[in-house]
Amino acid sequence: MKKLPIGLQTFPELINENYYYVDKTSLIAHMLETGKYYFLSRPRRFGKSLLISTLASAFAGEETLFKGLYLEKNWDWSKQYPVIHISFGRGVIGSIELLNKTFVSILNEVAENYAVCLMEDTPSNRFSELIRALQQLTGLPVVILVDEYDKPILDNIDNEELALTIREALKGIYSVIKDSDKHIKFALLTGVSKFSKISLFSGLNNLKDITLDSDYATLCGYTEQEIQQVFTDRLEGVDFKELASWYNGYNFLGEKVYNPFGVLLFLDKKQFKNYWFETGNPSFLLKLIRERQYSLPDMENIMLSEAAMGSFDIGEIKLESLLFQTGYLTIDRVENLAGNFFYYLTYPNREVKASLNYYLLENLTHANLTQGTQNQMQIYKALAAANLEALQQALRAIFASIPNDWYRKNQIANYEGYYASIVYSCFCALGLTVIAEDTTNLGRIDLTVIVDNNVFIIEFKAVTQAAQQGTALAQIKAKNYQQKYLSADKSVFLIGMEFDKQQRNLSFFEWEKFRCVE
Repeated sequence: MKKLPIGLQTFPELINENYYYVDKTSLIAHMLETGKYYFLSRPRRFGKSLLISTLASAFAGEETLFKGLYLEKNWDWSKQYPVIHISFGRGVIGSIELLNKTFVSILNEVAENYAVCLMEDTPSNRFSELIRALQQLTGLPVVILVDEYDKPILDNIDNEELALTIREALKGIYSVIKDSDKHIKFALLTGVSKFSKISLFSGLNNLKDITLDSDYATLCGYTEQEIQQVFTDRLEGVDFKELASWYNGYNFLGEKVYNPFGVLLFLDKKQFKNYWFETGNPSFLLKLIRERQYSLPDMENIMLSEAAMGSFDIGEIKLESLLFQTGYLTIDRVENLAGNFFYYLTYPNREVKASLNYYLLENLTHANLTQGTQNQMQIYKALAAANLEALQQALRAIFASIPNDWYRKNQIANYEGYYASIVYSCFCALGLTVIAEDTTNLGRIDLTVIVDNNVFIIEFKAVTQAAQQGTALAQIKAKNYQQKYLSADKSVFLIGMEFDKQQRNLSFFEWEKFRCVE
């Protein structure tokens, strides 16, 4: 397939041999004008590899690829810089030996392309040798582009000893870049995660991190304006409000961007589906959530300091930071308190919220897949028809279907948020409008679910058999939570759910319909 510069459509079955130009090259020019060493973290399938390829083509002087783009008239095409393009996306690296072999193979390929003979044995020395040799050969400084810089670590994130060993090896490799400063024109490292400079980049402390730089917020991903301008012939009949709810919402401290992978496949299939989510396996995240007994409704109300947002490290992985860096959460808003920045996170869109909670529900219950799907369907039908008795039966069936052996092995029912987490994930997995810790003037509603013109206000209690029944609904009424949703065109249902820790099921369920007065 023809090599394409940044932002061009790469699905031939969609474009019918016509290329769609989403021009991001003005931002590339800005990078070159304002710095030399860069670092960018973005979720998977967000265009990082395409960005790297575009830079490689620009620095190599492939002017014909940029016809009609900003860079065509704003780049020095008279020079063809030597480019070292490193990508660790070649399968899973499961040992330090394989890491070294892979890296040396990449260096050898670059050397072969330039007809350079390398003599050094160790990966770091060979890297340094290649940089010096390419400058000597061409008379120009070298461009270094590293794609998926963190993948060898992430491949082994659940094996701390091996991950640490690989981290130290990569640290030695990346330190070569700083040591070769006088031979380098430009360098960019991209990946999913952002490891702390102390742990991985102590030898490369001159990197400019543009992950949350507003100037580059839209460097990867599509803005709504770009979609409307570039894909005009593909947008007939498209409901942009629905499109945004599914794929927009990623915030890197600038204009929000759509997930490009999801948008492109939607424009091909014209079906709203979980395209991005299905390309990855969040098994490590699911394991962390279960092991740390994380209350899932809290995922909509996470607050992190600037330091916590910035990085994580092996052995000290912050679940919230990892959820952000991997794209399952994004920035909702930022609060500045006397120069200290605090970031509030939330789900970016419907695709991520529904898909992640589907997998979380499956992981927390370990129930039979067929039975779980049937129960989910019953829950949706019950909510759509405002049939609260049917809702109660479906929820009881969910908890009854969880194997006893699952409780014995995991002890997951012992944490307070377990029952609320399962109910929350049930609703979210259905793609419903679900608001956790819904704020009112008198307190916070545990859960608000909106289905068409019905609003369900839910309070949870985990109790023992001797506890007095009815406290959950009583709390809703005492706090007048329903006042937030008073509207003549809405029916408001107040629901108290109480779960017995010994029986591991819904022990008491009561509800009232609040009648709005017009």
